[in-house]
Amino acid sequence: MKLASKLPAVAAAGLLLAVGLSACGSAAQSASVVTAAANVNTDNGLVINGETIADKATFDKARTETLSLYSGYTDSSESALVAAFTKDTGIKVNVVRLTPNKLSERVLSEQGAGKLAADVIRTSDYRIAKSMEDAGVWKAYDVPGAAKFKDVSVDGGKFTRMFNSVYTLGYNTQLVKEADAPKSWADAVSGKWQGKIGIVQGGSGGSTAALNRFMETKLGSDYFSKYAAQKPKIYDSLGAEATALARGEIAVGTVTISGTNISAVQDKAPVKFVVPNEGLVSYDYYLGMTGTAKNAEAAKVFLNYNLSKQGQQVFAQIGEYPVRTDVAPPTIMGVKLPAVDSGKVYRMQNSDAITFGKEDLATWNKVFGYTK
Repeated sequence: MKLASKLPAVAAAGLLLAVGLSACGSAAQSASVVTAAANVNTDNGLVINGETIADKATFDKARTETLSLYSGYTDSSESALVAAFTKDTGIKVNVVRLTPNKLSERVLSEQGAGKLAADVIRTSDYRIAKSMEDAGVWKAYDVPGAAKFKDVSVDGGKFTRMFNSVYTLGYNTQLVKEADAPKSWADAVSGKWQGKIGIVQGGSGGSTAALNRFMETKLGSDYFSKYAAQKPKIYDSLGAEATALARGEIAVGTVTISGTNISAVQDKAPVKFVVPNEGLVSYDYYLGMTGTAKNAEAAKVFLNYNLSKQGQQVFAQIGEYPVRTDVAPPTIMGVKLPAVDSGKVYRMQNSDAITFGKEDLATWNKVFGYTK
């Protein structure tokens, strides 16, 4: 089968959210949406809203460096975070953006050749982050405050969980009336959307790994088959699927909230997102410093900023679940998303990613008849 790319959403069960979408918003567009207030003091290091991000020696050196970030995060969302970071710190960032599976290939290839150019790497999928650890990519760094929050510092600080993105269902409002839109994952495979529904290929990264496990464990072992029976269009990435949904190439599809929230304001795309009755799917995003980092002080400031209250509030504005428990869940289009412990947000455990990831993908590929 053919392929394409991206989407998500969140809120109380059955709630429909009017949100627009775009897989690749510019940094300027994204920055206009991220408005987390920042009182920045650089008299003695970097202090934002009273929280120390970096001491004077670290920050003074970091300001002379340009950070190299390799990212598997959504283009528009990473642009938003980077724009906020540069605005608050003055530190410039060069970004290499690839889907997580392609990013992994590049990182491991460069690491093997002794030419890894990244100072920091952001990726979803614990298996990918772990494979980088096994290849000696990471340099352990204890991000200040990480130990206070559950499952944030991973493998002794080799990499850090910074936020969770969310997967759900979305639909094109020009093709589907709100009354007819799917209200649950079961509705999506009812037969009503045959040939009109989309999905991202099962091996694109942590997002699909979490969705695969959710479908297998929460929706029933035959859910893959039910979805495949809808003759879905298969996309290579979330961004490609989001674009197809906005253009009306499909009527319904799996979606994520980050990035699409930004474009909702910018582009007024004809898309609404559903919080299915069975719940939402969340998946981890990790950030770590490389052992080859040439701009190590800038890397430390970037890691610290990501986990700071300011950085976590930026993620919440983008539409992500912060890992800090002292930062509220995201509010999208005026609707506060459900708490992570509400029973409406599924998060795959790292052990399940290792135990079931390959098996789930093999099953997905077989059922959907997918080959690269």
